[in-house]
Amino acid sequence: MLRLTAPLLAAANPQFPDRQEPHHGPPDLHKPDEDTKLPNGKSQKDAIAKQNHEGALKDASDLVQAARSLEDELKTAGTYVVPVSSVKKTEEIEKLARRIRSRLKA
Repeated sequence: MLRLTAPLLAAANPQFPDRQEPHHGPPDLHKPDEDTKLPNGKSQKDAIAKQNHEGALKDASDLVQAARSLEDELKTAGTYVVPVSSVKKTEEIEKLARRIRSRLKA
């Protein structure tokens, strides 16, 4: 009787996917849904978001300062003259704008 039922039970096993197989291997240490806590008890996600916000504010302030400096240089430079430092300031402005955008997307 055991010889007859063993193949039937083995064949029936794939029909019941609810049965969980034991997990062999290292445990999954980083689960994206779980929020890890810092030693001070605060949320790591909140700390990262706060740091990104503060960095974006500082970069925005630097961006405004660079844009005003560029404006002043262009006003004092005169007609048809573009100082090399103005071109460098535009590159700095672009770099700051990209950095702010990447922080806001994160």
